[in-house]
Amino acid sequence: MLRFQFVSTVRLGIKSLMLHKLRAMLTMLGIIFGVCSVIAMLAIGEGASYEAQERIKKLGSNNVIVNSYKPAEDNQQNSGNRGMQIDYGLTYQDASRLQATIPGVKRVLPMRIIRENVRFSRNEVPCQVIGTLPFYPTVVGVDQVRGRFLCHLDERHQNNVCVITTGLAQRLFPYQDPLQHAVKISEFYYRVVGIIRETGTADQRPQTGQMEGEPIDNNVYIPLSTSRTRFGEVLIRRSAGSFQAEKVELHRVTVQMETLEAVETADPQIKLVLDRFHDRKDYEVIVPLELLRQAQETKRMFNIVLGSIAAISLLVGGIGIMNIMLATVTERTREIGVRRALGAKKRDIVTQFLVETVVLSIGGGLIGVTVGLIVPVIVSHLTAMKTIVTVWSVFVAFGISGAVGIVFGIYPARAAANLDPIEALRHE
Repeated sequence: MLRFQFVSTVRLGIKSLMLHKLRAMLTMLGIIFGVCSVIAMLAIGEGASYEAQERIKKLGSNNVIVNSYKPAEDNQQNSGNRGMQIDYGLTYQDASRLQATIPGVKRVLPMRIIRENVRFSRNEVPCQVIGTLPFYPTVVGVDQVRGRFLCHLDERHQNNVCVITTGLAQRLFPYQDPLQHAVKISEFYYRVVGIIRETGTADQRPQTGQMEGEPIDNNVYIPLSTSRTRFGEVLIRRSAGSFQAEKVELHRVTVQMETLEAVETADPQIKLVLDRFHDRKDYEVIVPLELLRQAQETKRMFNIVLGSIAAISLLVGGIGIMNIMLATVTERTREIGVRRALGAKKRDIVTQFLVETVVLSIGGGLIGVTVGLIVPVIVSHLTAMKTIVTVWSVFVAFGISGAVGIVFGIYPARAAANLDPIEALRHE
């Protein structure tokens, strides 16, 4: 009997909504936009956070990166005395010391990064010529597309071979096979032995030279010994009758640790070792693991902020539902009086009006979820921005929409149930 009464009350509530379809749809708009904004904003925030974390991960969670850094006083000295030689940055001895003294070190990868133009036939592209060792791919992480990477024989015999990135291959060799040709760097020719796809090129920009407005995947890899022999350790840049000379042995040293625990203790130890042999701060230490944790914490705070902003839309939608339902109670005062006179109890009136508000909120929630799943796809298609819709955001948004219907529907429902039946029958 109770089940039949409940079902009939639910049907009556839905029937009442269907009599005013346009008003019901307009009432649901607040919930629709609220749920949609929660899902879409969290998807955009999740996508942006994911890309940032992936870039940090590709630097290597087990790596500690040490870059050469030109002190500010050297910049002032160089600008005031054109023609002087400035000596700063990391050395080969620094790399050897880190390998020998830091506990838990797996590999130490030295790198020299030089700005040069690379030519093939009539094509000329400004690039970064990176001198490094054969185990570079296992430390930094690259995808071998074709051919091979540098080998130990290349390093031992100072071979004039190179590996180029896919972006550079497309610009230098639009119609030829790069593996069948050689490129010219400075006055030497280097045979192309492989093509790679980089995963973290934005973090491999040199500190010397400007790359603004140019593709960041124009990189050429040559053996470190070849780089040292062909280019020397003093880099000279001439302009307007003067020159600037900088002596930098290594631009970057990547220290790969055995475990994540070793990474956390390596940072202060590396700084301690380098400070003993550097009179000034001409290096900087970057720990990707710390950056990753900071990015994850930022992501959590970002999601809270975005979710809170979007939840305001749901709150506004709930207030809209309460407003409409209060107006409905006033319009249907006589109907409520008739139902009470025919034997309907207060809980029947409460159930009827609660059903209407819950149907509005859940119906709006379902439409909002559908729109919220479509919006991130459109954003990704139009802006090439990565968006990630998480399952928890869908359930949270839909759950809140249902809760909003109940919370904001209780007051109008109780107001309707508490009407005096006799006064309600007299209402015109």
